[in-house]
Amino acid sequence: MAIIKPFRALRPPKDLVEKVSALPYDVMNVEEACAMAAGNPNSFLHISRPEIDLPGEIDPHAESVYLQGRLNLGEFIRRGVLTQDSHDCFYVYRQRMGAISQTGLVVCASVDDYQSGVIKKHEHTRADKEEDRVKHIDYLDANDEPVFYLSRSCEEVEGIIEGVTNGAPEYDFISDDGVGHTAWIIADRTLIDRLIILFAAIPKLYVADGHHRSAAAGRVRELRRDKNPGHTGSEEYNSFLTVIFPENQLNIMPYNRAVKDLNGSSGAEFITRVGTSFEIIPSPSPVIPAERHHFGMYLDGRWYRLHARPAIVNEKDTVGRLDVSILQDSLLSPLLGIHNPRTDQRIHFVGGIRGNEELVKLVDSGEYAVAFALHPTSIAELIELADQDQIMPPKSTWFEPKLRSGLFVHQLS
Repeated sequence: MAIIKPFRALRPPKDLVEKVSALPYDVMNVEEACAMAAGNPNSFLHISRPEIDLPGEIDPHAESVYLQGRLNLGEFIRRGVLTQDSHDCFYVYRQRMGAISQTGLVVCASVDDYQSGVIKKHEHTRADKEEDRVKHIDYLDANDEPVFYLSRSCEEVEGIIEGVTNGAPEYDFISDDGVGHTAWIIADRTLIDRLIILFAAIPKLYVADGHHRSAAAGRVRELRRDKNPGHTGSEEYNSFLTVIFPENQLNIMPYNRAVKDLNGSSGAEFITRVGTSFEIIPSPSPVIPAERHHFGMYLDGRWYRLHARPAIVNEKDTVGRLDVSILQDSLLSPLLGIHNPRTDQRIHFVGGIRGNEELVKLVDSGEYAVAFALHPTSIAELIELADQDQIMPPKSTWFEPKLRSGLFVHQLS
């Protein structure tokens, strides 16, 4: 059973929501965050990326950064940029990007569910990133950015949400990246209780995006519990901020790759070596793989279609048959020497939202030697793998649109 609970969101007034809302902390570097928040004292980046308010040479993991985040959150509350709802609610959050529309339920999920496996994960976390999120959440005393979860579709849940979205929204705006954001409040206790019951019948939730924030929520709970002799299990720190979307609405894009060098090979030698595992077809135009086990490769100013030869594909291997695994196991590791993509500094991961243009840009700049366009991992593949407690290779999925930060904050105290 999946436990969800309502909460009293800390959130911006209607007239400030566009100024407050921001992209997630981890889709930009410090310079980009500074540029996005320039001239806007109400940007949520002052909370999610507080290093932008400190000298440029500051270590982003210094204690002063986490303290600055806490200071900025307090200042937002003092100025009325964020105010807390008077009673527990659920919230509905819809995003629109072109023809894509996805509508999720904003709730607090259970740390116990995450630690017991009711919430299924498909990626390992990096120790440094997890530690950063632990400190960030603990110093803020809040979950400032929601985790992106998916669930199996439930007709009654979707019916309730559809009924709510027929009413007047609390927020409705288009962010500067062209994505539409609409939010509604569910304050009716009857609806809240019914949704809790319905989710209790859903056996599993799945992490789509936010493994580090999920793991950090568990560690923060342990820290708080150890310091609280009167711990009961009902404290706010036993849950964390999530948006849960039904599986039938989500959009996964590919997570592409670029590599700095050819591991000692010339371009011609490299193509010959690639040909042992992949059929290679020169392409006069950029390659967007239309099916599984097909790839695009950009090298020396030219595009190539790569089709994995049957001998390197084992369809019985849930992880090994993923396109990210095929590329890693049959090309990146044996030919380019990228044996550990989680730590190797020669590989760069490019979210699908940036398109093939970014791959061309990286290679044509001379900083990278070759780039690969992939077919996206599917929702069905993610769920099947997570149900088997398997782990995907790093950077296997890129979900878009991203959840906007600053619309809802969950305070832990």
